Amino acid sequence: MAERESENHGQLTLEQNSKPLDANSYATKKTIAQGMLDIALLTANASQLKYVLQIGHQHEFYTLMLWLISVSIVLQVVSCTLALVLMTLNINKPERQHVASVLNHVVVGFVLVAMVADVIKMSFGLDPGPVQKRSADENQ
Repeated sequence: MAERESENHGQLTLEQNSKPLDANSYATKKTIAQGMLDIALLTANASQLKYVLQIGHQHEFYTLMLWLISVSIVLQVVSCTLALVLMTLNINKPERQHVASVLNHVVVGFVLVAMVADVIKMSFGLDPGPVQKRSADENQ
């Protein structure tokens, strides 16, 4: 973007040929990018859920992991749905700005809680570890 100093008190202005920033377009692109990241995280959670269900009660923290993965998936689906609704709002209209702001805060809150659930989930790990080794030792 070409910028130049105007003669009015040294302020920077954009040249006349530049397009102004469209806040609605920016918000839409940001929401789409966030949605793609949510899809990647949802895919990872689905894979982890499949793994935990396959291992079953051999996993030391089976119930906790199942609960955390389920909460994370539900929150991700809800936040993605709200993000899709948010994407349809035209924030250039003043009457829509408050609704969009509230919805954005709700989505951020859901994403934050899902992230906390994911951090807790990963701190317990998905590797059943010693449980499988103990079972293998008992079979010998």
